[in-house]
Amino acid sequence: MSDIFMNTKEAAEYLGIHEKQVYALIKAGQMPATRVTGKWIFPRKLIDNWIETQAKAGLKEARKKAGRIEGALLAAGSNDPALDLLLTSVQASHPEFYIFSAAMGSIAGLKALGGGYTDVAWSHLYDPAARDYNTPEVLIPYLRDMPFVVVHLFSRELGLIVPQGNPLGIVGVGDVWQRHLCIVNRQPGAGTRVYLDHLLQESGASPDRLPGYDVEVFTHMDVGLAILAGKADAGLATTAVARMLGLQSIPLTTECFSMVLAQPTFFSKGVQAILDCLRSNPFQAKATALGGYDFKDAGRVSHTAL
Repeated sequence: MSDIFMNTKEAAEYLGIHEKQVYALIKAGQMPATRVTGKWIFPRKLIDNWIETQAKAGLKEARKKAGRIEGALLAAGSNDPALDLLLTSVQASHPEFYIFSAAMGSIAGLKALGGGYTDVAWSHLYDPAARDYNTPEVLIPYLRDMPFVVVHLFSRELGLIVPQGNPLGIVGVGDVWQRHLCIVNRQPGAGTRVYLDHLLQESGASPDRLPGYDVEVFTHMDVGLAILAGKADAGLATTAVARMLGLQSIPLTTECFSMVLAQPTFFSKGVQAILDCLRSNPFQAKATALGGYDFKDAGRVSHTAL
């Protein structure tokens, strides 16, 4: 099929479900699809919108349930191996708190926060004008009039991930574009996708002519697995993921990974438990061992919009 439409098999692979489940969703009228010459086709953009809508609906339902659990926090947005370690650390040291986190990408997480679906958004949204991350200028459009606080969690190294030994001799994103190599991309709204688009624009590249640009996955680990399986020549992901999978990382930038939340939420016991674990030596030692992390300013309030 084209990059615009998917058939049933491709839609099932894209969603990570069985084809029978796709047919069941169509029959129930819960999934956007069009029948052409007796076959079902799925517009890729409509499927992406449907995924975001389903995620928000799930967050809304979880929000209702979490509201009945004392000490519960809902979080959504970007994903990261060190973040997973942090949430596990909070669960182990503060079993009285419940933190439910959904990996949706930075922009989707910010939209969920602005819409009242979640308490916390994990974000590493790049601001090309400021050459900085999670600035008020890039956050405010998603948070409306909400008084918010941005808390720096850690810095992480983002690189162009390639097979070990870099057999194609790739030197950067511009090289990938000029040589017409295949990439694996992140979903629209992911902070990594925003940064890739910035790099492509700087290189004068035309994304619609870059092989693999429309092949979208939802986590850094998925990017690494696609390269490990030989489905792409390169993709943007963290150095930590490259090390875990035995791949090679060509460093591109150091990102600020932050926690964005409403001002009153900052003073909640659950958030303070997250900050306690973030600053603890045992957590930082485990995360540092993954590679590519810096906790120098962990817990610092980097921006406020009150």
